[in-house]
Amino acid sequence: MARGGRLGLALGLLLALALTLRAKPTVRKERVVRPDSELGERPPEDNQSFQYDHEAFLGKEDSKTFDQLSPDESKERLGKIVDRIDSDGDGLVTTEELKVWIKRVQKRYIYDNVAKVWKDYDRDKDERISWEEYKQATYGYYLGNPAEFQDSSDHHTFKKMLPRDERRFKASDLDGDLMATREEFTSFLHPEEFEHMKEIVVLETLEDIDKNGDGFVDQDEYIADMFSHEDNGPEPDWVLSEREQFNDFRDLNKDGKLDKDEIRHWILPQDYDHAQAEARHLVYESDKNKDEMLTKEEILDNWNMFVGSQATNYGEDLTKNHDEL
Repeated sequence: MARGGRLGLALGLLLALALTLRAKPTVRKERVVRPDSELGERPPEDNQSFQYDHEAFLGKEDSKTFDQLSPDESKERLGKIVDRIDSDGDGLVTTEELKVWIKRVQKRYIYDNVAKVWKDYDRDKDERISWEEYKQATYGYYLGNPAEFQDSSDHHTFKKMLPRDERRFKASDLDGDLMATREEFTSFLHPEEFEHMKEIVVLETLEDIDKNGDGFVDQDEYIADMFSHEDNGPEPDWVLSEREQFNDFRDLNKDGKLDKDEIRHWILPQDYDHAQAEARHLVYESDKNKDEMLTKEEILDNWNMFVGSQATNYGEDLTKNHDEL
């Protein structure tokens, strides 16, 4: 993202858009990981529906690698992972041990993501990223050449995103020096993972969905965030179900719209731990003797749920050592 170049402009725009995930939806969009139904009521799962389990258990990057492996290779690597999950070495994997592992995988993915982009912003290599460094790396060309953007859609995108990024940067800057440490920059890029950033997540969600600018989200705006009519046909059944969800569970005070508190309750449910729910699900589906713990054998017998493999080769380099899992 060279400062002052068109490459910097293009990459900056892509990054700004990617960081906020604000593209117009053409298919169903999820704002929150919703609690599962009772485990016993879950429909039978197949290889395709295991994808969420794979990403939760392995992380997104390693789940892609496992997709290229043969069943025997997947099982061999899974066995090594099980040994690491079994932290007390008693030969049994508990729900708590699985939950700890899933949280670890999620945290590793987040910090790896930050490490990949850190050097693009820390221009002076002082292990801090100032607001000015971030602003110049992302918006430098736009700020230096405003006349080129006056009549373009990029102008409106940058004009909206710049103050929004600054607000989020300041919220992540706990000591108020406008210099982000790695931890502060991580909370800037992944605000949903940090308690002190959750108000920003709520506010940005409201701003994204509230198209008429009245400070609330009505039912039509709520649906439009997940689904767009492309052919003016009838709404799918799941959209009708979401309208019922809005009326019955989202609109808590029954005034026909969502305020900040209701949005917070929707996207950041306080009583739901997705790692705990996923761990419970994996144990439930694999626990043959119903002792609420898993042996290595039980896990390997249900390897498809944990690591799965389509055994397809896209020609990717699989020589990278993934034993760090």
